[in-house]
Formats: sequence, structure tokens, C-alpha cells
Amino acid sequence: MSRRQSDTKADIRRVALELFTQRGYEATSLREIAERLGVTKAALYYHFHSKEDIVRSLFGEHLAALDDLIAWATQQPPGPDLRAEVIDRMLRLSLDHGRQTMQFALANQHVVRDLHPGKENMFERLRTLFEVVTGPGAGVEEALRIRVALLSINTTVFAAQGLGATDEQIAAAVRDIADRLTR
Repeated sequence: MSRRQSDTKADIRRVALELFTQRGYEATSLREIAERLGVTKAALYYHFHSKEDIVRSLFGEHLAALDDLIAWATQQPPGPDLRAEVIDRMLRLSLDHGRQTMQFALANQHVVRDLHPGKENMFERLRTLFEVVTGPGAGVEEALRIRVALLSINTTVFAAQGLGATDEQIAAAVRDIADRLTR
């Protein structure tokens, strides 16, 4: 896929997510997405054949980023440095993709339930990440602290909506919360 096609697909996902979140999945048409982008409906169909394809792509992109994080983490030695880096990478993932995707998911739960690819093994992915970050020999409390810290990232980023905080302020607060949990 060319860089331009990749950019176009990303633009379509971004605009669709905005409209799905603002107006609802059912109330948004492919025509409206195309109009917002300033392209023809045929051009939109070149990249995505349906709204369902767009939603699958949104979640597929997020899952691929999580898979990349897990693959990277498995190549690192366990310890505090790995924990800090995984927290930072999860935070970037959440700020880049998670906030609006979470809004969409909450507002359109039935769509997510029906179309989310990989939802069946999401816990398996997270469990793998937990095990890699925790490392061997961790006690129950330490393992739970790490799990709660990682799970809290998306929740905290989502909870920060409406506070009028910048991404930098949110990131600093999330890092501090995660750091306190993992001490």
C-alpha cells in the first residue's frame, strides 16, 4: 500500500470516528464521511466497502499497535525500566487512538460487540503483556499493582475528558498514577 493510500485510510478512519462518536454509528452515512473528507463516495469505497469495514479497521489498528507493544516488550529484560517504558507506550497508544475510540465504543456498544475484531483474545493479549512486564517471581500484590496500573491508563485518559486538560497534563497525571501503583 502506498504512503498516500495509507494517509487516505487514516483520514477516513479519523473522520468516521469523529462522526460516529458525535452523531452515532447508525446516523452517519458513508456519503457524510466522504463529504467531510471532500472526496467522492466512490473514492471512499475504494478504501472501505462499508461502515463495518471502517470500524473493523479502527479496532484492527488498535490491536496491531498493542501486538507491536507486546512483541517489543517480550524482547526486553523485565524490571522497572521495562515497566516505565510499557506504561509510556501504553499511554501514547491511549492518547493517540484510545480516547476517541473509547468514546465511540461506549456510545455504540452494540456495534463494537458485533464488529470488534480480536475481542475474543483481548484478555489473552493483555495477560501476555502483564506476564512480560511483571517478570518471574512477582508476588500477588506486585502482579496486581502492575496489572491495575496498565489497565488504568485507558480508563484514566478517558476519565480526563471534560477537564480542559492538555494531553501533556493528562500524560503527566497518568504516569504519576501508574508510578504510584507500581511502587
